[in-house]
Amino acid sequence: MQIVGFNFTKISGYKSQKSSKMNVNAGIEFTDLEKEKLELLKDSEAMKLTFKHTLDYDNADKKEDKIAQILFEGNLILSLTKDESKDVLKSWKKKTLPENINLPLYNLILKRCAPKALQLQEELNLPSHVRIPRIDSPKSTD
Repeated sequence: MQIVGFNFTKISGYKSQKSSKMNVNAGIEFTDLEKEKLELLKDSEAMKLTFKHTLDYDNADKKEDKIAQILFEGNLILSLTKDESKDVLKSWKKKTLPENINLPLYNLILKRCAPKALQLQEELNLPSHVRIPRIDSPKSTD
C-alpha cells in the first residue's frame, strides 16, 4: 500500500464554555471508502478513504455534554495491489480495515493533524492533547 494523496476537507474548533478541569478524548473514524480512478496508476488500484478525527473536551468534574471540540475531516488516496484491494473491500463490509493498512493510516492522520490541533488549542485556550516537554532548572545538591 502507498498513500498518494492526503486532503483536509474540514478543520474546525469551538469552545462553548469555560472549565477549570477538562478531559480530552481523541478518536479517529473512517467514514467512507470508494474506488477512485487515477490514470497514473497502471498496475494498482486507487481507493479514496474518508476520515474524521475529533478531539472532544468534557468537564472532568461532571460528565456533561461536550464543552469544546476540534474536528478534522478529510480523505486519503491509497494505491493498493489487487490483493490488498480485495482484502480492504472485504473488511470494509464490516466497516473496518485490515490492521496492516489501519495502523499506518492512523499514524499519518495523527502526524498531519497534531500540529494543527495544537495551534487551534492555543487559539481557543484549550489544554493540549499531547504532553509538551518542559525544561526545569537543575536541582542544587548543597
